[in-house]
Amino acid sequence: MQEANLELFPTAESAVDIVPGRKLTARAAALYAAPHDHFETRAVEELHLGFDGIAGDFHGGTTRRSGGREPWYPRGTEMRNERQLSLVAADELAIVAQRMGLAEVRPEWIGANLVVEGVPHLSMLPAGSLMFFKGGVTLKVDGQNKPCRFAGQSIAEHVGAADISATALLFPKEAKRLRGLVAWVEKPGTITVGEEISVRVPEQWIYR
Repeated sequence: MQEANLELFPTAESAVDIVPGRKLTARAAALYAAPHDHFETRAVEELHLGFDGIAGDFHGGTTRRSGGREPWYPRGTEMRNERQLSLVAADELAIVAQRMGLAEVRPEWIGANLVVEGVPHLSMLPAGSLMFFKGGVTLKVDGQNKPCRFAGQSIAEHVGAADISATALLFPKEAKRLRGLVAWVEKPGTITVGEEISVRVPEQWIYR
């Protein structure tokens, strides 16, 4: 076995920008669930979560079928479901609405499950961040939820846009890095509206 050149490691570490982890306090401002046959959600007072996500929800399941976000697989390939829940922030949606020239973009129109209050720039939370809910649930952030034209079409239909297609295509452009996060259930249980959340942001680094 070839021996590692230990002299490389101090050099490599100094060339990487490392940001320490931190803790934040947040709140579950609103909760939503989707019927099994449609991605749009409806307001609820509680979310009952298992290892497969929200029972009966459109995005529930331990696995899912790949789509346009996974071009490395043939469309429809069964894969791990890391998109069990969609998390958004009201302030970010307000920015999206303003950019699109709309009065509002509601969380339920784009299939959100949880409105998180108290985390600045929610969509920029890194993958691996953990959300510990006071009632015992833990969610793990997989990454940003990339905006798509399907959610854009839902918005366009709800606001009665004169040009549905144009408004639908505007959403992916204006909502980039503001559409929130996707997460999966690490520890199951029940989340209630108004519940306190302890967010643990992991140490971050740039791999060059």
